[in-house]
This record gives sequence, C-alpha cells and structure tokens, in this order.
Amino acid sequence: MNLKIPGALLLLFLGACAQIPTKTNVETRKPDEQSDAQKSKIPNQELTSPMLFDFLLAETALQRGDQDIAIRTYLKLARVTHDPRVAQRATEVALQSRQAAPALEAAKIWIGLDPDSIPGRQTVAALLVNAGKLEEARPHLEKLLAGEGGSVGEAFMQLNSLLVRSANKNATFELVKQLAEPYSNLPEAHFAVSQAAWFADQFDVALAEMKQALALRPDWEIAAIYQGRILARTSEASALAFYEDYLKRYPKANDTRITYARLLLAERNYTKAREQFQRLLAENPGNADVAVAVGLLSMELRDYEVAESNFKKALELDYRDPGMVRFYLGGVYEKTNDIDTAMESYRSVTSGAQYIPAQIKYAILLSRKGRTEEAVHYLQRLPAANEQQQAQLIIAEAQLLREAKAYQKSYQLLSKGLEKLPDYPDLLYDRALAAERIGKTESMERDLRKLIELKPDNAHAYNALGYGLAEHTNRLKEALELIEKAIRLSPNDPYIMDSLGWVHYRLGNFNQGLSYLRQAFSMNPDPEIAAHLGEVLWMQGVTDEAKEIWQAALKDHPGNEALLSTMKRFIK
Repeated sequence: MNLKIPGALLLLFLGACAQIPTKTNVETRKPDEQSDAQKSKIPNQELTSPMLFDFLLAETALQRGDQDIAIRTYLKLARVTHDPRVAQRATEVALQSRQAAPALEAAKIWIGLDPDSIPGRQTVAALLVNAGKLEEARPHLEKLLAGEGGSVGEAFMQLNSLLVRSANKNATFELVKQLAEPYSNLPEAHFAVSQAAWFADQFDVALAEMKQALALRPDWEIAAIYQGRILARTSEASALAFYEDYLKRYPKANDTRITYARLLLAERNYTKAREQFQRLLAENPGNADVAVAVGLLSMELRDYEVAESNFKKALELDYRDPGMVRFYLGGVYEKTNDIDTAMESYRSVTSGAQYIPAQIKYAILLSRKGRTEEAVHYLQRLPAANEQQQAQLIIAEAQLLREAKAYQKSYQLLSKGLEKLPDYPDLLYDRALAAERIGKTESMERDLRKLIELKPDNAHAYNALGYGLAEHTNRLKEALELIEKAIRLSPNDPYIMDSLGWVHYRLGNFNQGLSYLRQAFSMNPDPEIAAHLGEVLWMQGVTDEAKEIWQAALKDHPGNEALLSTMKRFIK
C-alpha cells in the first residue's frame, strides 16, 4: 500500500500555496540511519482484522469515488493505529478531495505523531494560512524556519508562496516581518519581507528590504532582478539604469541580462536590446532561443542579413518550433523582395501554430504574381482544424478578392462566413470594412456596433466606426467621440492617431489635426497616413513638404490607391 503523500497533491489543493521545500535531517541521513529514525516513530502494533477491513474499505471507497467514506475511515485508522504513515495517507486523501477541514485534522494528527515531519508541518501551516488563521500558523512557520538542520534561507525563499493565498496582505506582511526579525543578517529574510511588502502595496518598504538583501549578498541575481522590477513600477528609466550598473559589476549575470533586455524591448529600445541578446548568444552559442530573439530584433531594426543568419542558426540548433522560424524567414525574404524564396519558405511550414498563417502568406504572394484565381483555390483546399483557422482562411480569401478589386465578392464571402460562424468578431470587423468600401454604411455601422457589444474594449472597432462615420456621414462629433474612445484604449496606435488627426481636420481643427497626423506618421510611415498628412499640409499651404511626403510614400508603395487618388486631386 502506497503511504507517500505526493507533493503535487498539495499544489493541486492549494494552488500557489506551495510547500516549503526545505532539506531535512532525514533527507541527509544515510539509508540505515533514516530507517532507524522512521522506525522509532512507527508504533509496534499488530494489524488486526478490523484494521485490515477498514484499510480495504477506505481504498475501495476511493476507487469507487466515495471520498467521504475514505476520509472518515482513514481518520479513524490514524487515531486507532497512532501511525504517522496512516495520518499522512488520510491527509493525502482529504487533499485529493479538496476538503480542507479533514485535511487539517489529519495533518495535525500526523505532526502530533511525528513532530519532526517537515512535510507534515508544511501541510498544517499551508492549510491554516489558507483558512486565514495566520496566528495559529505562526508557531509552525517558526519551527520550519528554525530549520533543524535544514536550510533557513531556502525556507524564507518559499515563505511568500506559502502565504500568498492569505486574503489579509497587511497582516501577512506583519507576520513575515516578525518571522524575519531574528534573521537580520540573512539576505533571504529581507527578500521575503520585501515580497510580502510588495503584495501589501508597501512599495517603499519593498525596495528598502530588497536593497538590504542585495547589500548582504551583492552577487545575488534574483534579488537584483526583483529590485529592478520594484524600481520599474515608478520609473522604468531607473530600473534600466540599475540593471546597466549591475551588469557592469557582474557581467556574467545572464538572468539579469535577459530581464534587462526584455525591459529594453518594452521601452522599444531595439538597438540596445539586440546588443544584450547578441552578448548572451556569444556566451551561449548553442542557445536557439537567444538566436531567435536576435533574429526578431534584427527584423525590427530592418537588419535582414543578421536576421536571416540567426534564424538559420536556430534551425541548425534544432529549435523546438522550426515552422515558426521558417515563417519568420519567409518574412525576411519578403522584406528583401526575394519573393520566390519567401514563397518557398512559407510553403515549407507543414505543421505547428504558424502552418495556416504561412499558407495564407504564400497565397497572398501567389496572388500578387497575378495568379489570384489559383491563390483562392489554394486557400479553399486548406484544411481548417478549428473555428479560428476557418475564420483566418475566409478573411485571407476576402483579402485576395479585395486586392483584385472584387469588392462585392469580398463582402459576399464574408457574409457567407458569418452564416457559418455567427458573430465571429474578426469576420464582423472585416465585413464592416468591406461594407464601407462598397458604400454600405448602414451595414458597416451595424457590424461594428455588434462587435463593440461583443468586445467593448476593442479599440479598432471604435476607430473603424469613427473613421467610417467621418468619411461617409456628417456625424463628425460622434465620429470624434468614438475615435477618442479608441485612442484611450490604445494610446500608441498610429492608425488610431491617424484617424484622430483626420477627423480633427474634417472638423476644421487644422493645427490639431496636423499635430496628430505628424505623430502617427513618425510612428508608422504608412501610405494612407502619408496621404492624410500630405493633404492637411497642402491645405495649409505647405505644398513642397506635402509633395515630398507623397513621393517618398509612393516610392515605397507604388500603386497604393489612397495615395494615388489623393495626389491626383491636388497635383494637376
């Protein structure tokens, strides 16, 4: 009979309330000594017929799914046998059944019979914390931290995961602070106090305690990483400066370097982020994940040669998702106008999350070679594994039709798609855009309002509706309100910024409109944004700059309809 309590059961029952994985005397004893220690706590008691019957009853009840009988029977056996192994089994069964009260009762019997059991005491402490009984949990936590030959530092590192489920974060902070008082020279104690302070929203204390932890152990990476995160709450610049200084002192701190690089990414400082990943790659040449990160950053920086070499390196290193890397390589070749190689790369993706997106990319490039009908048939033959892929294929086919100027067919296809997938958000959005293109303003508005009803935080739905109303109705104030709502939801979106500038221009607010359009264009020199910016500049008499912007955009995007039609209206 298996009388061990798996650690996974506690995790299952307590979620984030994990056990404290301390090393115990039992773990470090030699096998013979461990056996003697265990034997001294096991009663020398005969297994009677009633006991055997109860064991069989409990296990049979478990197999039949009757946890209540199993728990009651094992609790009875634990009291009768005075065997800590039986109390442990009773605890296990109660935890499996997510029954906190009998689990706590059984665990208390367990440590009553075996006071030195670290797992037993961890279980009691966790269950008491989960029940909000922090004061009752305190002596158990103090005993665990005392170590009895184990690692006090390790216990402190796990303390907050044990206490995280407590609803009263301030009381938890006070408890951790008191538990840490006898260990003022232990960096892990200050780390634990810092974490508890963070959860209690006492951020100044959190920073001060983490600084103290790092002062006691200056090369401790985890403390450095958390200090940076605390600083980033109020000043990402301060966090970046801290990481940069720390890495000068400890250049081998790779985990800190990764954290620093990710923060640089969040700040859109792609050049410095790539430098950090390249350094990591130089020190870890066999790390395919870092090679992919360098490749992606190089794409962002339009350094396609470096991107290509790193993606190929990742494939050589057997990156876990080769389809994703081949998809990225297709993007590199597309950006460098090597269309045939891009198509070959997309076609080489035969499985994984990027399979359908890669095939869609292939079809789009095939269509742009003048083989639209073949591209449409290619998409129609692709198998869709789920609704999301089904919608992706419909939207892609509609795009091919739109690019071929078959706007009515595109609208009809999306309408048929919505018959199969009613109220599917992406299909509603695309049909609204298709409706706007063929002058069905009421249909556009209906679909976008439905989308807003389904997804009230969808910034692009508000933006599309506001822009559509500004273009096709005289409801300009309503359009402005919708676009302002969109910009609040997504303040750094250049397309929404463009719409905001355009509607201000339509309202006669030329200077305000120009300011927003310049911001949008600086974020993304999209040809339609260029068309809008050039028009506003032209209307304000700045015709030379307008022409320069249009000509530069036309060079990068020859044949763009919005750009060409705008230029035709103004340049005679």
